[in-house]
Amino acid sequence: MDIAYIPSPSTGVIHLGPIPLRGYAFCIIIGVFVAVWLGNKRWIARGGKPGTVADIAVWAVPFGLVGGRLYHVITDYQLYFGEGRNWVDAFKIWEGGLGIWGAIALGAVGAWIGCRLRGIPLPAWADALAPGIALAQACGRWGNWFNQELYGRATDLPWAVEISAGPNRDAGTYHPTFLYESLWCVGVAVLVIWADRRFKLGHGRAFALYVAAYCVGRGWIEYMRVDEAHHILGVRLNVWTSIVVFVLAVIYFVLSAKLRPGREEIVEPDRSGGKDDKEGKDGKDGKAAVGTTAEAEDKAAVEAADAGPKDSAPALAQGAVKADLRKPAVDAEAPEADKS
Repeated sequence: MDIAYIPSPSTGVIHLGPIPLRGYAFCIIIGVFVAVWLGNKRWIARGGKPGTVADIAVWAVPFGLVGGRLYHVITDYQLYFGEGRNWVDAFKIWEGGLGIWGAIALGAVGAWIGCRLRGIPLPAWADALAPGIALAQACGRWGNWFNQELYGRATDLPWAVEISAGPNRDAGTYHPTFLYESLWCVGVAVLVIWADRRFKLGHGRAFALYVAAYCVGRGWIEYMRVDEAHHILGVRLNVWTSIVVFVLAVIYFVLSAKLRPGREEIVEPDRSGGKDDKEGKDGKDGKAAVGTTAEAEDKAAVEAADAGPKDSAPALAQGAVKADLRKPAVDAEAPEADKS
């Protein structure tokens, strides 16, 4: 009896003339746009300027792609080096193979450079981008569907994914772990947005929450996968990585809440050069200062008059002279008019 299943694309690339359009690349690009779009909205809501998230992403995205590929090649080196392997394949990123751990780690380095150039605290920027990164991962995982990779054990569940025969894989229906992780990432994004609104997370804690929540899901999803991977003590390497990164994220969250409670009041400094401040001091503020000085002098004269006859004469004389100096000039013809 036939069972329901999720069919896989017969090919992951469509050629537009000589130009190949790859589903994996499109999923990555869509994810980047979603992350920048949502991150920009959250950054502006935090008091930042439009376009800042995209400017820093110009640094973070290339670093992240390189980091993700490096992690994959290093942890799965047997796929690219050794007998019967071609090391040039390590550069074929369009065929799949990006490790999120390396992408986040090296992407953070690129983001740090961009933030330093703009005078922006990296934790605040990371908080704004955190749910967007989770959604970007949700989009990117569908690239694995196009490449028929990242699936789990064989199953006959109605939502199983159909995999065709190919190198290092047998035809059949398997757990769609790419789909599980995609849905989990959507849930992580919703969790971070809710927690950030509810508890006003700051100083990198929204990002730490995203990392911790993602690691929980990645741990059990990774455990279901059947593709080739390195094992430590009988457990897949990425499961151990999830555990370690989860613990580090929780430690950071707790320590940050104790050392730097609350949220940043200013996330992006004003870099207008102080022009407005200068104009205020030389213009309106300058006039206000003159008026304030005059009022202070009049008040001093009155207080001197109340102090007593011994000390009042000099102060009254001084106040009278200053008062006369502040009187408007009178035309020469005015006294004669008064005489008449």
